[in-house]
Amino acid sequence: MAKSGNALVALVAGAAVGAVAALLYAPDSGEKTRKKLTKQAKKTQADIEKSTRETYNNLTHKATELKGTVSERIDKALSSASYKADDAIVALEAKLEQLRNKNSKLQKPESVSEAAKTGSAKVNV
Repeated sequence: MAKSGNALVALVAGAAVGAVAALLYAPDSGEKTRKKLTKQAKKTQADIEKSTRETYNNLTHKATELKGTVSERIDKALSSASYKADDAIVALEAKLEQLRNKNSKLQKPESVSEAAKTGSAKVNV
């Protein structure tokens, strides 16, 4: 896109230089030549403004597309990370439950009242 914009500017500039050269060598009066130069300068200015607007609009459109694409990729990455975090939490909770069960098997009540609280029939005295 930048190459086509540069080519267009070069084309317009070349046309303007050619028009000025043609007018300078024309057998018209100075006043007539100045009017032609002014008219050609205004036309060239309008062409450049049009080209600039088109380039700006194209760049704005591309930037908007890229912004949407980046936003979508970020959303997907966050969603994926969230699922992975949930999986890790589930695995950690399962491991914690295993450790609790293992720990509870190792614990022995120290008194009859603690055995009654835990519902254990065995009492070590």
